[in-house]
Amino acid sequence: MTHDYLISLIRTAVPAAVGALLAWLASTAGIVLDADSSTALTAGVVALTMAGYYALVRVAEARWPWLGVLLGTPAAPKYEVPGR
Repeated sequence: MTHDYLISLIRTAVPAAVGALLAWLASTAGIVLDADSSTALTAGVVALTMAGYYALVRVAEARWPWLGVLLGTPAAPKYEVPGR
């Protein structure tokens, strides 16, 4: 149970880090917004990038299981129904 929990945390944190990295790269590439819109737009871009990255890797992982390493670990968590 604990091992699967750690796997799920890793596979959530890695897309978050990728989203933050891509947002940071956009800011260093000279994409600058005014202060009022910057925070909200950055949060939205990071969230969309995370979701897109996760979805893309999961689709690719279904065909090529070794690509799960792009989510931090190639092992997917296995959830069990309580009482079985």
